[in-house]
Amino acid sequence: MPIRPPRGGIEAVSAAVLAMSRQVEVRDVLQTIVASARELLDAEYAALGVPDDHGGFAQFVVDGVSDEEWKAIGPLPRQHGILAAILHEAIPLRLADVRTFESFQGWPKHHPDMRDFIGMPVVDCDEILGAVFLANKKCGPDGARRADGTCGFTEDDEDLLRILADHAAIALTNARLYERSRELTLAGERARIAHELHDAVSQKLFSLRLTAQAAASLVDRDPVRAKGELRQVAALAAEAADELRAVVVELRPAALDEDGLVATLRTQADVLDRVHSADVSFHACRVRALPAAQEEALLRVAQEAMHNALRHAHADSVDVVLEGHDKGARLRIRDDGRGFDPSAVRRAGRHLGLVSMRDRASGVGGRLTVQSEPGKGTVIEMEVPGG
Repeated sequence: MPIRPPRGGIEAVSAAVLAMSRQVEVRDVLQTIVASARELLDAEYAALGVPDDHGGFAQFVVDGVSDEEWKAIGPLPRQHGILAAILHEAIPLRLADVRTFESFQGWPKHHPDMRDFIGMPVVDCDEILGAVFLANKKCGPDGARRADGTCGFTEDDEDLLRILADHAAIALTNARLYERSRELTLAGERARIAHELHDAVSQKLFSLRLTAQAAASLVDRDPVRAKGELRQVAALAAEAADELRAVVVELRPAALDEDGLVATLRTQADVLDRVHSADVSFHACRVRALPAAQEEALLRVAQEAMHNALRHAHADSVDVVLEGHDKGARLRIRDDGRGFDPSAVRRAGRHLGLVSMRDRASGVGGRLTVQSEPGKGTVIEMEVPGG
């Protein structure tokens, strides 16, 4: 039978859960859990510890203690006494006086005095993510403590804290997944940038250095040839700058979830139009929302095709069109660049990203066609069936 929060506590629990759900950074989630628990149970102090694998805490956040007081307390606590009991046994503990706990070893010199205490593990399936602790329940409207010392945490408080801990486990797990996803994205971006720098920019810089050295050796004995080499230095420097700009433009993947496919593609085209001498245009017609995987595939294919047109085909114009097609969409990228023979490219073992584009199209149930001839530009089309 599910636990029902006491009357009057439902709104407070709802507000606390909503506050946690708005956070995506692990540290922010932990701090929100602690502040919500302290407010919900009307406690003087609250803390939440995330254990490490060495008997300590990987993270430990507090509420109700000033920064100066926290610094004065000293190092983070270890997993011993009541903290260890809650973390290792994954059970809640509610005490009228924490100082009477069998393994209590006293407070550090500048630690606030705590009496009544409640602790609750934060558990996801069989994994103990951490534990939230609260101390010194406030009693009555003026916060006064009754003489008999019976104003500690109640069974209703324990039920509220258990509900909060269940939701805290979800929020903390989601935040960890978000941070892991971001780490993987950043790792992928670093690898891509390293590849781009190695394959393009570093080659341009190497050529630039050799050309500059040649110009320096010719200045005295053949000034005319030296001037020609210096003009080549200027051209190579301009190309290297273009390569760097292209890397920076694609530094972060477009936010499809926030802007949608049409707006994201328009932004990509506008940026490339500004940083390159070629004319890059984008047009959209009757485009409906598509499954996320298809939108990402369309975006990546468009990026790869524009990249090829500008960097390899040396196109003067690139036209990108996205239009609704049946229940799906059709993407077309046309350029007036140098073109190529697709069959000759395959025989030579060069792909210009065509394999990757075809894989992206087929991976979302679509198909990709490539039309090109030397000197006649290239047209790449991708169709997806929609959801």
